[in-house]
Amino acid sequence: MVRLRSSLMILCAALTLHACKGANGDAQAGADSTDVTKDWTLSVQLWTFHKFDFTTAIEKADSAGLKTVEAFPGQKLVGYADSAFGAGMSAETRAKVKEYLAGKGISIVAYGVVVPQTAAEWVANFEFAKDMGIRYMTTEPLKEHWDLVDSLSGAYGIGIAIHDHPRPSPYWHPDSVLAAAQGRPNIGSCADIGHWVRNGLKAADCIRKLEGKVVGLHLKDVKEFGKTDAEDMMPGTGAVDIPEALAELKRQGFKCNFSIEHEANWDNNVPDVREIVSYFHEQVKLLNAAKPKE
Repeated sequence: MVRLRSSLMILCAALTLHACKGANGDAQAGADSTDVTKDWTLSVQLWTFHKFDFTTAIEKADSAGLKTVEAFPGQKLVGYADSAFGAGMSAETRAKVKEYLAGKGISIVAYGVVVPQTAAEWVANFEFAKDMGIRYMTTEPLKEHWDLVDSLSGAYGIGIAIHDHPRPSPYWHPDSVLAAAQGRPNIGSCADIGHWVRNGLKAADCIRKLEGKVVGLHLKDVKEFGKTDAEDMMPGTGAVDIPEALAELKRQGFKCNFSIEHEANWDNNVPDVREIVSYFHEQVKLLNAAKPKE
């Protein structure tokens, strides 16, 4: 393992991370971000459709007008040799899934939440992500894997975005993500703005603290501030100040992916997702029309 890690560290130093923007940020605070929103992509986290199989979930994403998705491990596969989506898929199944996605014009931009328990599992997940064309993995890594994950991320060119779940998750506060990222340039944040508000934290404040480290974002709204089990709401109707969060991301020059994660109305939430898509684009339009603050 020491030999593997040393080799990977050397390889990491020779490679550049190409997952959205690097976890350590390629945009400087205060830089001109007038057109940065043109580089924002809007996806759906397929957990939104987790009650359905992978193919059905993709059909639902497509019907909502989305051409990029964030997949999650374990979603049932129907009509394939393997039973679930993830690193355990055979080469034959992966090829068929890629062919199916290409036919729909849909790509998988992100994958998670993954929590490998061993170095071998991490390697398998990075190999899988590379094969499937995935740009970054959403994860909550074990502390003892921070160095390994950073090395593998650099070697494979696959970003790492640490996700925040509600307390008592070890990553519920942005300070914990910053601790993992300290001295590890390939580790960043998956900013789940709804969970931060559930934890009693303002989304924009957390994004500001993580400046240059936000790799991807889970877009959601929740009913109550500071309640860890607060129910999901339609964006713009709950306790998350989404316009403020978007404005802060634009200020930072964020150039990456937003994944809609709507954990409500499970059996028939495609109309909700369509409405969220419209809400997002309207907010971006308003953001770009607003006069910059002096």
